[in-house]
Amino acid sequence: MSMGERLKMARVRAGLSLRTLAERVEVSPMAISKYERGVAVPGSAVLVKMSKALGVKPDYFFRPTKVVLSPPSYRKKKSLRAKSERMILGEVQDWLERYMELESILFEKPSAFQMPESSRLTLSSINEVESVAESLRREWGLGEGPLENLSEVLEEHGLKVGLIDGHAAFDALTLWFDHEAPVIAIKRDLPGDRHRFNLAHELGHIVLKKEGPVDPEKAAHRFAGAFLVPARAARQELGLNRRRLDLYELHLLKHKYGMSMQAWIYRARDLAIINDYVAINLFRSFRQRGWYQQEPGDPLPAEEPGRMKRLVMHALAEDLISRSRAAELLGLPLADFWEKEAARHGGFPQTLHS
Repeated sequence: MSMGERLKMARVRAGLSLRTLAERVEVSPMAISKYERGVAVPGSAVLVKMSKALGVKPDYFFRPTKVVLSPPSYRKKKSLRAKSERMILGEVQDWLERYMELESILFEKPSAFQMPESSRLTLSSINEVESVAESLRREWGLGEGPLENLSEVLEEHGLKVGLIDGHAAFDALTLWFDHEAPVIAIKRDLPGDRHRFNLAHELGHIVLKKEGPVDPEKAAHRFAGAFLVPARAARQELGLNRRRLDLYELHLLKHKYGMSMQAWIYRARDLAIINDYVAINLFRSFRQRGWYQQEPGDPLPAEEPGRMKRLVMHALAEDLISRSRAAELLGLPLADFWEKEAARHGGFPQTLHS
């Protein structure tokens, strides 16, 4: 990818017009256009100003790694504007290029995704999704209990999981890069149960065949519930048949399995543990109490993928990269990285670097 292409990608990701960037860099819009088209090359002073205006390091413009992205499929794309979509894809591209560059530094052969055997089933009914989810859990050796960190599970099996900032009308997207590896990007500022369900839902889109009469969205929704809470575990927790479900019981199960109270209601109905009448009354209660968007009680902590951060620390400890290179790969200054991590880990590791 040329320097001009990288400049345009960073400008689009930042949501800036040619004119706005030109004003911040103190050059003409025509000059920015020439830089992006490769007709002219900016001097070092202009390059530094562009870096600051776009929130990237100067090294960004000369990064060798380039990934090719497939068209994405979105969860909750309604009213997502074209500008927002370009910004989201630009953010995904930048993060993936840093990720792949980091893997190339550490490994001769980066981690690869293998499509599971369970994905070969062509669905003839929505109920067959249960067997795909169960087969995938067996294939990945996950048992039937709660999954402590779903992001880590997916990354251990070759998927790339990233967090995207902002953008209302966007929850998650799935795409492939370099025609062979799946990526799931989810919005950062969501509670943990939404993170997990979105991840499981997008995993469903990846592993479920699109052929057959089953609606893909309904199938992915059913897969998410079945993957997070297998049928046997759900029946062990709730019993085989219930006339009502206690709301605090659902809250406790939410924190045990990382699946929302409302998703538990759907799960119980899908498995015929409760009937439609019980489920409808429960959902009505959630709407009347204003719990539809924000469930009661303490929220489930958000998940955050940790593999890329660990790889940066690995490369830094082995002197394979410099501190400035580590900052570039992380996408933020090291001081800011230490501060953010310290806020999540009781002051550590900032105490080591202050």
